[in-house]
Amino acid sequence: MMLIDLHNDAIPRLIMDGHADLSVRNSRGATDLVRLREGGVQAQTFVMFCDGRYRGAQAHAYAMAMMDRFDQLMDRAPQLVKQAHRAAEIPAIVATGKIAALLAVEGGHMIADSLENLETFCQRGMVYLTLTWNNSTAWATSARDEVMGNIPRDKKGLSALGVDIVTRMNELGAVADLSHAGEQTFYDVIRTTRKPVMASHSNAYSLAPHYRNLKDEQLAALRENSGLVGINFYAGFVDTAYHTRFAALIQAHQDLADSLGSERLRQGNVDARTAFLEALPPNETQNLLPDLDRLIDHVDHIVAIAGIDHVGIGSDFDGAEAYPKGLHDVTAYPILLARLKARGYTAEMLAKLTGTNTLRVLSGKSHLIDEQ
Repeated sequence: MMLIDLHNDAIPRLIMDGHADLSVRNSRGATDLVRLREGGVQAQTFVMFCDGRYRGAQAHAYAMAMMDRFDQLMDRAPQLVKQAHRAAEIPAIVATGKIAALLAVEGGHMIADSLENLETFCQRGMVYLTLTWNNSTAWATSARDEVMGNIPRDKKGLSALGVDIVTRMNELGAVADLSHAGEQTFYDVIRTTRKPVMASHSNAYSLAPHYRNLKDEQLAALRENSGLVGINFYAGFVDTAYHTRFAALIQAHQDLADSLGSERLRQGNVDARTAFLEALPPNETQNLLPDLDRLIDHVDHIVAIAGIDHVGIGSDFDGAEAYPKGLHDVTAYPILLARLKARGYTAEMLAKLTGTNTLRVLSGKSHLIDEQ
């Protein structure tokens, strides 16, 4: 069994913003190479991310700077990690005892509306591009903007440039990632692509009705496309009541919230929300987090709708401030696997969920077995 995680934000959050050295154990954040090995993670996808405050050439330059930091991490710890530029390289790297590191880009605004920039990212090893973050691009609309009514109906989805970008991604071997994409964009991509797509870090909308999660019809469409969903560990996408509980904590500790920036907390700033939670006594936060079983419920539901061949792991570690009880950092994967096993997942099913499905989709391959 190979353990592959599709989505980790350690590069932008811990290296770019925190100047951390991920080649050694850190006390801050959820990720470093030492803890990844302890958690049994054999292939880790590191995302290059910046939010909508970065635009055009500035966003592209920041993505390139993050990729430089990614390269530096590879050079700093060659005994621990090696970049896999494509899925086919992962098994050989893992066989040497090293972590296979993959590079992805979260936010299509970082290509600055340029096919040439897209090609540059692919040359540097980008295995997938998340077409939008919460901010829409000129060629694809985001889930947040579509739900909030920020986009006129006739402007939703992929533009002609968006179709060209998805088509070129197919040719270059980069997977289109539809986490954060609006429903119109989602279905436009499904109609456009000739390769499997993914939602790298999303959950089931029917269990947690947040616009970042996928409705049953979307899960079924991913099955037909031969794609997959990477299960997201973020507490707020596992149980939307988490947001209500967090808001109540802010209200109960308004002075602390004000000192950290109440607006930043409400807008979801990960560093501010992490600092807020760390400043509270444990008894204040013990009922905040969802149980791990609630996350397994999402796995069960997605398997029921999309099938076991269309589920993976997209933890979102270091991209959020809180996770279900027990999933505190990347060392906690054995806890997750044990709970899945207890829920009835066989060794064959776990092998698909943790690695085989992801390898297939990253390789651009459709169904390898008859699912009937």
